[in-house]
Amino acid sequence: MSQAKQQTVEDFRMNVIYAFNGDADGLCALQQLRLADPRQAKLVTGVKRDIKLLDRVIADEGDEVIALDVSLDTNRAGLSRLLDSGAYVQYFDHHFAGEQPDHERFTSHIDTASDVCTSILVDRYLGGAYHAWAIAAAFGDNLPKVANTMAAAAGINASARATLEKLGIYLNYNAYGESLEDLHFDPALLAEEMLPYNDPLEFVRNSKAFAALSTGYEADMELARQLQPVRQGAASSIVMLPDEAWARRAIGVLANELMQAQPGHAIAILSPKSRGGFTVSIRVPTNSSLGADEFCRAFPTGGGRRGAGGINELPTAEFDRFADLFETRFTAS
Repeated sequence: MSQAKQQTVEDFRMNVIYAFNGDADGLCALQQLRLADPRQAKLVTGVKRDIKLLDRVIADEGDEVIALDVSLDTNRAGLSRLLDSGAYVQYFDHHFAGEQPDHERFTSHIDTASDVCTSILVDRYLGGAYHAWAIAAAFGDNLPKVANTMAAAAGINASARATLEKLGIYLNYNAYGESLEDLHFDPALLAEEMLPYNDPLEFVRNSKAFAALSTGYEADMELARQLQPVRQGAASSIVMLPDEAWARRAIGVLANELMQAQPGHAIAILSPKSRGGFTVSIRVPTNSSLGADEFCRAFPTGGGRRGAGGINELPTAEFDRFADLFETRFTAS
């Protein structure tokens, strides 16, 4: 943001509103920005798949809205409405964005490269002020090589690195569910629990929330790891989860684990929805000619980024077509 534009915001903004994805990346991006600028702010968030967050933001002229880790393309209508209302909008994200608005009150920090997440973009914006939170986020967003490289460069020892990895995974795990009732913690409440801690390792040592997430994660993943694919292609696997809260919580971490165990396979995990159909979580190999986001956008509620995507609502009648297309598009090279 230019100095002149920043001065305008400081002079006239009234409310500060963060709209952030409830997963590890969204939470850690929020944490860094709130530590750097500890003003009172409104929080708008939800479960991992609740991504049209700007539709829920009410802002007036001069208000500042900061969007974190949700696709601009998905939030285009809400963004336009907020800019028309006179709000300033800063956007930090790494998902497919489409065309970005050319507007004096819009500032973009969007990078869709495969080796970044939103928290890394915030870390760059803040000059590394709260670097360890960005490392935890990278672990949680299934970027272990990036996270380990960042940690090594920062001189973080192996023990602390392993703790940051657990934290990132647990924060990410907490966001998955059909509704807030599925989660161990509402992400907005978890954000408040995290806020006092400049150092994520202090959060791990002192927060009861971390202990609760650790216990819940281990119990859920013990069940999830027993599941077997319902369709197995030469370079693809499709897993169907049972209609249980533990399974809905485990979907994201299970997808990441299967991807790491079978790095040459595309992975799809389907979770039944209470009103019918499925939520789909997809991971694809780094060398795939087709990105997960591109594949998922072939379905009305699909999106994501190159290595990881999802479909919010896949009708039951579409399962066979989805499965056939998934196995056809992701084949052994």
